[in-house]
Amino acid sequence: MSRRLRRLPALLVPLLVLPALSACGDDDGAASASADDLLESLSIKGAHGKAIRVGWDGRIEMEEGSDTTVLSEGDGEEVAAGNEVTAHIWIGNGYTESESFSTYDSKTPQTLTLNDSLAEGFRDSLEGQQVGSRIATVAVADEFFGDGGNPGLQIANKDTIVVIMDILGTADVLERPQGKEQEAPAWTPEVVTDDTDAVTGLDFTDAPKPNGRLLGADLVVGDGATVEKGQTITVNYFGQVYGADAPFDESFTKSPASFGIGTGQVIKGWDKALVGKTIGSRVLLAIPPAWGYGEKGQPGAGIKGTDTLYFVVDILAAS
Repeated sequence: MSRRLRRLPALLVPLLVLPALSACGDDDGAASASADDLLESLSIKGAHGKAIRVGWDGRIEMEEGSDTTVLSEGDGEEVAAGNEVTAHIWIGNGYTESESFSTYDSKTPQTLTLNDSLAEGFRDSLEGQQVGSRIATVAVADEFFGDGGNPGLQIANKDTIVVIMDILGTADVLERPQGKEQEAPAWTPEVVTDDTDAVTGLDFTDAPKPNGRLLGADLVVGDGATVEKGQTITVNYFGQVYGADAPFDESFTKSPASFGIGTGQVIKGWDKALVGKTIGSRVLLAIPPAWGYGEKGQPGAGIKGTDTLYFVVDILAAS
Protein backbone atom coordinates (compact mmCIF):
# COMPACT_ATOMS: atom_id res chain seq x y z
CA MET A 1 0.00 0.00 0.00
CA SER A 2 1.10 3.52 -0.69
CA ARG A 3 2.77 5.43 2.12
CA ARG A 4 -0.15 7.86 1.83
CA LEU A 5 -2.28 5.21 3.54
CA ARG A 6 0.32 3.58 5.75
CA ARG A 7 1.86 5.07 8.85
CA LEU A 8 4.87 2.79 9.21
CA PRO A 9 8.39 3.58 7.96
CA ALA A 10 9.44 1.69 4.85
CA LEU A 11 13.16 1.06 5.38
CA LEU A 12 12.82 -2.50 4.15
CA VAL A 13 10.96 -1.79 0.91
CA PRO A 14 13.12 -3.76 -1.54
CA LEU A 15 12.47 -1.64 -4.63
CA LEU A 16 12.79 1.75 -2.93
CA VAL A 17 14.49 4.10 -5.40
CA LEU A 18 17.29 5.86 -3.56
CA PRO A 19 20.71 7.27 -4.54
CA ALA A 20 23.44 4.65 -4.69
CA LEU A 21 26.23 4.53 -2.10
CA SER A 22 29.76 3.45 -2.79
CA ALA A 23 30.40 -0.02 -1.47
CA CYS A 24 32.09 -0.12 1.90
CA GLY A 25 34.10 -3.21 1.10
CA ASP A 26 37.02 -3.75 -1.24
CA ASP A 27 36.30 -3.78 -4.99
CA ASP A 28 38.48 -6.88 -5.15
CA GLY A 29 36.22 -8.68 -2.66
CA ALA A 30 36.59 -12.32 -1.76
CA ALA A 31 35.65 -14.91 -4.32
CA SER A 32 32.05 -16.13 -4.14
CA ALA A 33 31.53 -19.01 -1.77
CA SER A 34 28.60 -21.01 -0.41
CA ALA A 35 26.43 -19.66 2.38
CA ASP A 36 27.45 -22.63 4.54
CA ASP A 37 31.14 -21.72 4.23
CA LEU A 38 30.62 -18.00 4.80
CA LEU A 39 28.30 -18.50 7.77
CA GLU A 40 31.10 -20.21 9.69
CA SER A 41 31.96 -16.65 10.78
CA LEU A 42 28.58 -16.31 12.51
CA SER A 43 26.97 -17.86 15.57
CA ILE A 44 23.17 -17.80 15.42
CA LYS A 45 21.23 -18.65 18.57
CA GLY A 46 17.57 -18.54 19.50
CA ALA A 47 14.44 -20.61 18.87
CA HIS A 48 12.44 -20.31 15.66
CA GLY A 49 10.19 -17.27 15.76
CA LYS A 50 11.82 -15.90 18.91
CA ALA A 51 14.51 -13.25 19.42
CA ILE A 52 17.84 -14.34 17.92
CA ARG A 53 21.38 -13.53 18.97
CA VAL A 54 23.99 -13.26 16.24
CA GLY A 55 27.72 -13.19 16.97
CA TRP A 56 30.44 -12.23 14.48
CA ASP A 57 33.92 -13.70 14.12
CA GLY A 58 35.27 -11.73 11.17
CA ARG A 59 33.96 -10.10 8.01
CA ILE A 60 31.78 -11.92 5.52
CA GLU A 61 32.39 -11.02 1.88
CA MET A 62 30.84 -12.36 -1.32
CA GLU A 63 31.91 -11.22 -4.77
CA GLU A 64 28.57 -11.60 -6.57
CA GLY A 65 25.15 -13.19 -6.42
CA SER A 66 23.62 -14.93 -3.44
CA ASP A 67 23.36 -18.33 -1.79
CA THR A 68 20.77 -19.67 0.66
CA THR A 69 21.06 -22.45 3.23
CA VAL A 70 18.46 -24.00 5.51
CA LEU A 71 19.51 -23.68 9.14
CA SER A 72 16.53 -25.66 10.43
CA GLU A 73 13.82 -27.22 8.29
CA GLY A 74 10.13 -26.88 9.08
CA ASP A 75 7.37 -29.33 8.26
CA GLY A 76 4.70 -26.91 7.06
CA GLU A 77 3.42 -26.01 3.62
CA GLU A 78 5.84 -25.27 0.82
CA VAL A 79 6.15 -21.62 -0.14
CA ALA A 80 5.17 -21.06 -3.78
CA ALA A 81 5.36 -18.15 -6.20
CA GLY A 82 2.47 -15.76 -5.64
CA ASN A 83 2.04 -16.70 -1.98
CA GLU A 84 1.81 -14.22 0.85
CA VAL A 85 4.54 -15.13 3.35
CA THR A 86 4.80 -13.97 6.95
CA ALA A 87 8.34 -14.10 8.32
CA HIS A 88 10.65 -12.66 10.92
CA ILE A 89 13.63 -11.05 9.20
CA TRP A 90 17.11 -10.19 10.45
CA ILE A 91 19.63 -8.43 8.20
CA GLY A 92 23.31 -7.95 9.03
CA ASN A 93 26.11 -6.14 7.18
CA GLY A 94 29.00 -8.53 6.57
CA TYR A 95 31.51 -5.71 6.12
CA THR A 96 30.73 -3.75 9.29
CA GLU A 97 29.86 -6.93 11.23
CA SER A 98 26.70 -5.33 12.60
CA GLU A 99 22.95 -5.73 12.66
CA SER A 100 21.13 -3.52 10.15
CA PHE A 101 17.49 -4.54 10.60
CA SER A 102 15.44 -6.92 12.74
CA THR A 103 11.78 -7.67 13.33
CA TYR A 104 12.45 -10.07 16.20
CA ASP A 105 12.82 -7.66 19.13
CA SER A 106 9.71 -5.66 18.19
CA LYS A 107 7.75 -8.89 17.58
CA THR A 108 6.44 -7.50 14.29
CA PRO A 109 7.03 -10.02 11.49
CA GLN A 110 6.89 -8.79 7.89
CA THR A 111 4.47 -10.01 5.26
CA LEU A 112 5.89 -10.37 1.76
CA THR A 113 3.97 -11.23 -1.40
CA LEU A 114 6.08 -13.34 -3.74
CA ASN A 115 5.36 -11.49 -6.97
CA ASP A 116 7.37 -9.41 -9.43
CA SER A 117 7.24 -6.36 -7.14
CA LEU A 118 9.32 -8.15 -4.50
CA ALA A 119 13.09 -8.03 -4.89
CA GLU A 120 14.59 -11.11 -6.50
CA GLY A 121 16.72 -11.85 -3.45
CA PHE A 122 13.69 -12.32 -1.23
CA ARG A 123 11.81 -14.34 -3.85
CA ASP A 124 14.70 -16.70 -4.56
CA SER A 125 15.39 -17.22 -0.86
CA LEU A 126 11.79 -18.06 0.08
CA GLU A 127 10.35 -20.00 -2.86
CA GLY A 128 10.37 -23.75 -2.25
CA GLN A 129 11.04 -23.47 1.50
CA GLN A 130 8.83 -25.02 4.17
CA VAL A 131 6.79 -23.09 6.71
CA GLY A 132 8.53 -23.47 10.06
CA SER A 133 12.00 -23.26 8.53
CA ARG A 134 14.82 -20.89 9.43
CA ILE A 135 16.89 -19.95 6.39
CA ALA A 136 19.96 -17.78 5.91
CA THR A 137 21.02 -16.07 2.70
CA VAL A 138 24.42 -14.51 2.06
CA ALA A 139 24.23 -12.04 -0.80
CA VAL A 140 25.63 -8.96 -2.42
CA ALA A 141 23.20 -6.26 -1.29
CA ASP A 142 22.02 -5.34 -4.78
CA GLU A 143 20.33 -8.76 -4.99
CA PHE A 144 17.88 -7.54 -2.32
CA PHE A 145 17.93 -3.75 -2.61
CA GLY A 146 18.89 -2.98 -6.20
CA ASP A 147 21.64 -0.71 -7.48
CA GLY A 148 20.95 1.91 -4.81
CA GLY A 149 21.53 -0.39 -1.86
CA ASN A 150 19.58 0.72 1.20
CA PRO A 151 20.97 3.95 2.67
CA GLY A 152 18.31 3.90 5.37
CA LEU A 153 19.90 0.71 6.69
CA GLN A 154 23.45 1.93 6.00
CA ILE A 155 23.88 -0.80 3.38
CA ALA A 156 25.73 0.00 0.15
CA ASN A 157 24.89 -1.77 -3.08
CA LYS A 158 28.01 -3.99 -3.08
CA ASP A 159 28.16 -4.74 0.63
CA THR A 160 27.74 -8.38 1.55
CA ILE A 161 24.65 -8.92 3.67
CA VAL A 162 23.33 -11.82 5.70
CA VAL A 163 19.54 -12.25 5.71
CA ILE A 164 18.05 -14.65 8.24
CA MET A 165 14.34 -15.45 7.96
CA ASP A 166 12.03 -17.54 10.13
CA ILE A 167 9.07 -18.55 7.94
CA LEU A 168 5.95 -18.33 10.10
CA GLY A 169 3.13 -18.85 7.62
CA THR A 170 1.94 -18.67 4.06
CA ALA A 171 -1.35 -18.02 2.29
CA ASP A 172 -2.59 -18.12 -1.28
CA VAL A 173 -3.35 -14.71 -2.80
CA LEU A 174 -6.47 -14.48 -4.96
CA GLU A 175 -6.25 -12.70 -8.30
CA ARG A 176 -9.67 -11.04 -7.92
CA PRO A 177 -12.77 -11.09 -5.68
CA GLN A 178 -14.31 -14.51 -5.16
CA GLY A 179 -17.77 -14.94 -3.70
CA LYS A 180 -21.38 -13.82 -4.10
CA GLU A 181 -22.15 -10.48 -5.73
CA GLN A 182 -24.45 -8.08 -3.88
CA GLU A 183 -26.63 -5.20 -5.01
CA ALA A 184 -24.97 -1.87 -4.26
CA PRO A 185 -26.86 0.45 -1.87
CA ALA A 186 -28.11 3.87 -3.00
CA TRP A 187 -25.27 5.88 -1.43
CA THR A 188 -22.55 4.25 -3.52
CA PRO A 189 -20.95 5.68 -6.67
CA GLU A 190 -20.76 3.51 -9.76
CA VAL A 191 -17.64 1.33 -9.78
CA VAL A 192 -16.03 1.34 -13.22
CA THR A 193 -14.02 -1.77 -14.15
CA ASP A 194 -12.15 -3.12 -17.15
CA ASP A 195 -12.57 -6.52 -18.81
CA THR A 196 -10.40 -8.17 -16.11
CA ASP A 197 -12.63 -6.74 -13.33
CA ALA A 198 -9.86 -4.36 -12.21
CA VAL A 199 -11.25 -1.09 -10.85
CA THR A 200 -10.45 1.90 -13.10
CA GLY A 201 -12.69 4.62 -11.68
CA LEU A 202 -15.59 5.81 -9.52
CA ASP A 203 -18.47 7.70 -11.14
CA PHE A 204 -20.23 10.02 -8.67
CA THR A 205 -22.82 11.35 -11.17
CA ASP A 206 -25.81 9.70 -9.45
CA ALA A 207 -24.33 9.36 -5.96
CA PRO A 208 -25.73 11.54 -3.13
CA LYS A 209 -23.44 13.89 -1.23
CA PRO A 210 -21.56 12.30 1.71
CA ASN A 211 -23.50 12.34 4.99
CA GLY A 212 -20.46 12.54 7.28
CA ARG A 213 -20.72 8.95 8.47
CA LEU A 214 -18.37 6.01 7.94
CA LEU A 215 -20.14 3.71 5.48
CA GLY A 216 -19.29 0.32 4.05
CA ALA A 217 -20.97 -1.95 1.52
CA ASP A 218 -20.06 -5.45 0.38
CA LEU A 219 -20.22 -5.52 -3.41
CA VAL A 220 -18.96 -9.11 -3.27
CA VAL A 221 -19.19 -11.20 -0.10
CA GLY A 222 -16.11 -13.38 -0.15
CA ASP A 223 -16.31 -17.11 0.43
CA GLY A 224 -13.06 -17.25 2.41
CA ALA A 225 -12.17 -16.99 6.09
CA THR A 226 -13.04 -13.98 8.24
CA VAL A 227 -10.40 -11.27 8.64
CA GLU A 228 -9.37 -10.89 12.29
CA LYS A 229 -7.82 -7.96 14.14
CA GLY A 230 -4.01 -8.20 14.07
CA GLN A 231 -3.82 -10.22 10.87
CA THR A 232 -1.89 -9.09 7.81
CA ILE A 233 -4.14 -8.71 4.80
CA THR A 234 -3.27 -8.44 1.12
CA VAL A 235 -5.53 -6.22 -0.95
CA ASN A 236 -6.01 -4.34 -4.17
CA TYR A 237 -7.51 -0.91 -3.58
CA PHE A 238 -8.72 2.18 -5.44
CA GLY A 239 -9.12 5.52 -3.63
CA GLN A 240 -10.88 8.62 -4.93
CA VAL A 241 -12.15 11.82 -3.28
CA TYR A 242 -15.90 12.41 -3.59
CA GLY A 243 -16.58 14.31 -6.82
CA ALA A 244 -13.03 13.92 -8.18
CA ASP A 245 -12.33 12.69 -11.70
CA ALA A 246 -9.25 10.58 -10.90
CA PRO A 247 -7.90 8.48 -8.04
CA PHE A 248 -5.43 9.83 -5.50
CA ASP A 249 -4.01 6.33 -5.06
CA GLU A 250 -4.62 2.80 -6.34
CA SER A 251 -2.89 -0.57 -6.65
CA PHE A 252 -4.73 -2.23 -9.54
CA THR A 253 -2.18 -1.04 -12.11
CA LYS A 254 0.71 -2.07 -9.82
CA SER A 255 0.65 -4.95 -7.33
CA PRO A 256 -1.44 -5.89 -4.29
CA ALA A 257 -0.39 -4.35 -0.98
CA SER A 258 -0.03 -6.04 2.42
CA PHE A 259 -0.40 -4.48 5.87
CA GLY A 260 -1.60 -5.19 9.39
CA ILE A 261 -5.28 -4.52 10.03
CA GLY A 262 -6.97 -3.34 13.20
CA THR A 263 -3.68 -2.25 14.75
CA GLY A 264 -3.26 1.38 13.66
CA GLN A 265 -1.06 0.76 10.63
CA VAL A 266 -3.62 2.33 8.29
CA ILE A 267 -6.29 5.02 8.55
CA LYS A 268 -8.97 4.41 11.17
CA GLY A 269 -11.72 3.86 8.63
CA TRP A 270 -9.90 0.87 7.19
CA ASP A 271 -9.21 -0.64 10.61
CA LYS A 272 -12.86 -0.26 11.60
CA ALA A 273 -14.48 -1.41 8.38
CA LEU A 274 -12.28 -4.28 7.16
CA VAL A 275 -11.95 -6.38 10.33
CA GLY A 276 -14.72 -8.97 10.15
CA LYS A 277 -14.93 -9.05 6.35
CA THR A 278 -14.15 -12.26 4.51
CA ILE A 279 -11.34 -13.12 2.12
CA GLY A 280 -12.56 -12.75 -1.46
CA SER A 281 -14.76 -9.73 -0.65
CA ARG A 282 -14.95 -6.49 -2.61
CA VAL A 283 -15.83 -3.68 -0.20
CA LEU A 284 -16.80 -0.08 -1.00
CA LEU A 285 -16.07 2.44 1.77
CA ALA A 286 -17.04 6.08 2.32
CA ILE A 287 -14.62 7.59 4.85
CA PRO A 288 -15.24 11.06 6.31
CA PRO A 289 -12.27 13.13 7.54
CA ALA A 290 -12.60 11.98 11.17
CA TRP A 291 -12.02 8.39 10.02
CA GLY A 292 -9.37 9.32 7.47
CA TYR A 293 -6.74 12.05 7.68
CA GLY A 294 -8.56 14.50 9.93
CA GLU A 295 -8.68 18.28 9.60
CA LYS A 296 -5.18 18.48 8.11
CA GLY A 297 -5.98 16.16 5.24
CA GLN A 298 -3.11 14.86 3.12
CA PRO A 299 -1.94 17.75 0.92
CA GLY A 300 0.67 15.67 -0.88
CA ALA A 301 -2.11 13.46 -2.22
CA GLY A 302 -4.46 16.36 -2.96
CA ILE A 303 -6.74 15.48 -0.01
CA LYS A 304 -8.25 18.40 1.93
CA GLY A 305 -9.36 18.22 5.56
CA THR A 306 -13.00 18.37 4.44
CA ASP A 307 -12.82 15.62 1.81
CA THR A 308 -14.70 12.33 2.06
CA LEU A 309 -12.68 9.45 0.66
CA TYR A 310 -14.20 6.57 -1.27
CA PHE A 311 -12.34 3.28 -1.55
CA VAL A 312 -12.91 0.01 -3.33
CA VAL A 313 -10.96 -2.72 -1.50
CA ASP A 314 -10.53 -6.29 -2.77
CA ILE A 315 -9.46 -8.59 0.09
CA LEU A 316 -7.22 -11.19 -1.52
CA ALA A 317 -5.52 -12.92 1.44
CA ALA A 318 -5.06 -12.81 5.22
CA SER A 319 -2.55 -14.48 7.49
